[in-house]
Amino acid sequence: MSTNNQVTAAVAKHVLELMDLTSLNEDDTEKSILEMLDSIDEDVALPAAVCVYPQFVALCKKHLSSRGWYSVKVATVTNFPCGEQPLSQVLAQTQQAIDDGADEIDLVMPYNQVIAGDPDTPWQYVRSSKEVCGSSVQLKVIIESGVLDTPELIAQASDIAILAGADFIKTSTGKVAVNATLAATQVMLERIKINGKPVGFKAAGGVKTVAQACPYLDVACQIMGRGWVEKANFRFGASSLLADVKGVVARG
Repeated sequence: MSTNNQVTAAVAKHVLELMDLTSLNEDDTEKSILEMLDSIDEDVALPAAVCVYPQFVALCKKHLSSRGWYSVKVATVTNFPCGEQPLSQVLAQTQQAIDDGADEIDLVMPYNQVIAGDPDTPWQYVRSSKEVCGSSVQLKVIIESGVLDTPELIAQASDIAILAGADFIKTSTGKVAVNATLAATQVMLERIKINGKPVGFKAAGGVKTVAQACPYLDVACQIMGRGWVEKANFRFGASSLLADVKGVVARG
């Protein structure tokens, strides 16, 4: 689906279907997470997933199931946000999240190690995390592309994640100065295509409107093909984007 940057109700609904509706705030509470879930309107469209801190996984799983929204996955984050936790802690957190019902794990790669010239440590974090996830839980690897300040580093981090077993590669935590960009997106999608593995892509951080989302859909269509841009392969990580989607749909 190529949008040609036209913000229509159909495009807005498609963007929502690709969205990981996200709340990763330090002051999140059960109340605020439930308010986020209550903002979902199935008459508009259901998001692909919700993404929350690990302590809210079980709550989300229960609430989504009670609504019958079984297609909405529950994602959580590990090694977040700085990518500097000990591997043993990351793996324990991953296992606990899966035990609580997580369908997807968004792991922050130790991206500073990539910058420092050490590809082995990031590879081990990804590989070990995927071993815990197995085949039933998807692993989305955050490379923090805004900190990897050259296309070569973005490409290298993408390759490490892909070759170590990532199911998705994701731009950003949303916690640094530069998050998703079209330039990084192009590099990451090209590495997915070149490696030839069934790996998806997630743009996270800074995509706040449907109009801002459209160029990401276009570049994905251009590189990967029109049929590839579905929730099995492509996601937006966003919080405020939902409100704009609803506004666009309401305007028809």
